[in-house]
Amino acid sequence: MIQTVRPSVLLKASLLTLALAAVATPASAQRQSAQDQRKQQMAEIPTCAKPLGTLSVIEPEDGTNWWTGQQLPAPSKLIKVFVSKSRCFTLVDRGAGLDAAQRERALGSSGELRGRSNVGKGQMKAADYVMVPDLISANSNAGGNRVGGLLGGLVGGKAGAAIGGLDFKRKTADVVLTITDVRSTEQVAMAEGSAKKTDIGWGAGGGLFGYSGFGAAGAGGYANTEIGQVITLAYLQAYTDIVGQLGGLSGNASASNAQQAVTVTKPARLFTTAKGTKVVRSLDVGMMLYPTGNKEGMMWEVEDELGNKGWISSTLIELSR
Repeated sequence: MIQTVRPSVLLKASLLTLALAAVATPASAQRQSAQDQRKQQMAEIPTCAKPLGTLSVIEPEDGTNWWTGQQLPAPSKLIKVFVSKSRCFTLVDRGAGLDAAQRERALGSSGELRGRSNVGKGQMKAADYVMVPDLISANSNAGGNRVGGLLGGLVGGKAGAAIGGLDFKRKTADVVLTITDVRSTEQVAMAEGSAKKTDIGWGAGGGLFGYSGFGAAGAGGYANTEIGQVITLAYLQAYTDIVGQLGGLSGNASASNAQQAVTVTKPARLFTTAKGTKVVRSLDVGMMLYPTGNKEGMMWEVEDELGNKGWISSTLIELSR
């Protein structure tokens, strides 16, 4: 004999099941959601309301071009994509673009360019900071899994499975970005980033690798290969961190740094005031002075190398080279 279950009983049973499930898993679900959200944010290029300064990106100096073994472009191209999309820095080209610009200037100085071409000295924008993308150093034990001394063209093939902060077999990357102030040579920021194969889904989910800027900037290999995507996420993590570190910068690195030194060009005297009444000391040709930034007409306030402070006519000094 078949017994019929009333609809009201089925509804109560369903509600009870849902309630028990909600009680049993809310904490784990919330933790998973927070973790997912963090990963998603790390797969997005950060943006800035205004540039933090002018930036030049150069290659590391270790002499090992690890990217060539994976048929990837130089990592500087990848970082330039981040910088361009984030608008956190104004990029200046110190590579092929600079070489081309120098050739144009050479043509101009030889008289080959048309009149009023407006190409010449004093027009290049100075870099405030230099960024270097590199790998986190690994042990140099040749018998270990990571080898730091392989030639770039051999890495990734039969020569070895890893170099520095890259493991091609496991598809993991540990990278570092450093930023140096070109005026003070102070290393103002450093950030590390790491990623593994299982992180790729978050980059794809965030639309990172669908961004056309990779191909346009000549960094398409980083979006089109698995190890390239891992390296991209590692550098993106470091770039996001470094932008956060530099958020407190004034945005005017030139004004924030000490004034450029000047050199005395004619025998002169250092005065206590801009009116030039009392002499602090005599100054010889070739002496180097350091402007404080204070000026009154043609008079500049400076300090000498012994700490004496005073005023000198700007007609008697020139910027030190």
